[in-house]
Amino acid sequence: MVKVSMLDRDVVKCKLDRSLKRSRIVGLIGPRQCGKTTLARTLVDLESPNYFDLEDPVSLARLQEPSLALEPLKGLVVIDEIQRKPDLFPYLRVLADRPGKPARFLLLGSASPDLIKQSSESLAGRIEYLELTPLAISELEQPEHVSSHWLRGGFPLSLLADDDLDSWEWRKGFIQTFLERDIPQMGIDTPSTTIRRFWTMLAHYHGQIFNGSEIARSMGVNQTTAARYLDLLSSVFMVRVLQPWHENLKKRQIKRPKIYFRDSGILHSLLGIRTSLNLEENPKLGASWEGYALEEAIRSLEPDEAYFWATHNGAELDLLVLKDGKRLGFEFKRSDAPTMTKSMRIAMEDLKLDQLHVVYPGKQSYPLAENVWTLPISLLRESDWINAN
Repeated sequence: MVKVSMLDRDVVKCKLDRSLKRSRIVGLIGPRQCGKTTLARTLVDLESPNYFDLEDPVSLARLQEPSLALEPLKGLVVIDEIQRKPDLFPYLRVLADRPGKPARFLLLGSASPDLIKQSSESLAGRIEYLELTPLAISELEQPEHVSSHWLRGGFPLSLLADDDLDSWEWRKGFIQTFLERDIPQMGIDTPSTTIRRFWTMLAHYHGQIFNGSEIARSMGVNQTTAARYLDLLSSVFMVRVLQPWHENLKKRQIKRPKIYFRDSGILHSLLGIRTSLNLEENPKLGASWEGYALEEAIRSLEPDEAYFWATHNGAELDLLVLKDGKRLGFEFKRSDAPTMTKSMRIAMEDLKLDQLHVVYPGKQSYPLAENVWTLPISLLRESDWINAN
């Protein structure tokens, strides 16, 4: 059975503590079932009057008169599933501005700030956001658990299931609940069958340039509608829309985004991949690995900006990140012994990369060229891997 360490959750908790000292209101956002409520329980007891769960009828009843319910409270106040009641934001602005700041507010949400538009409008300058992801590779106790993490994804109840069948069943239920309950609760009236069909089609674009016109044509909708569905799945942390990087080069560069599923387990469910053997036999094996490794690299590095780069002549870079004034490049290869390629040399020269890392499933890091190294994916578990070479 896969075991995890809570070390990284402690790191997140330290970040959260600092944010709560810094800001009057903190939004902890991320997909459902990724651990937000569990983390909040370490700060406020669920039975405390300072805890509100907006999926609980009792909490909703208590907030019928928000100012009367919230004004007397002192210390940390937690409001869970805030996207269900965005009309609270104006009240929170008034309460946060009181002299002496008698209360701080932690808002838990399963949608991005862009989807909860009222927060950016009502709480501008008062709220700080932190994103909590499903369990990352850095939280695995043993490197050999990487294969299960890749297959099952990082949602705790999927990753920690007794076997692959139980994990599969949990993810199947998660997808159904997400489509039939969570999406409608956000005020989105698109039929769940339509979103599921789009989501499943999108799984076949994982790791590829998004062709909105092609997928719209397949669904019998216009391209604007397909783009709206994509924005929705991005806003609820299911999909990463990786934008292209443009340099002032004398080369024709790709200008459409790439699509990646943010959780490999959800991708595998929509592709019908239940076991490691199914995964090994699936034509999306390489794309699945690329997306899994890319997401883990972004989680580990926490870059200032992230892009991909590609030209119409075939040169490309899977991931370009800007971090602390440096340009770092990444390639993701499911190979036993990656080697230097022409495309990597072009990327190093054209993009003026400070370093290039080739992430692969092996165990040893070795140089491929000046400032180019292989990077075993298991090293992403280490906090200082970027300085290992």
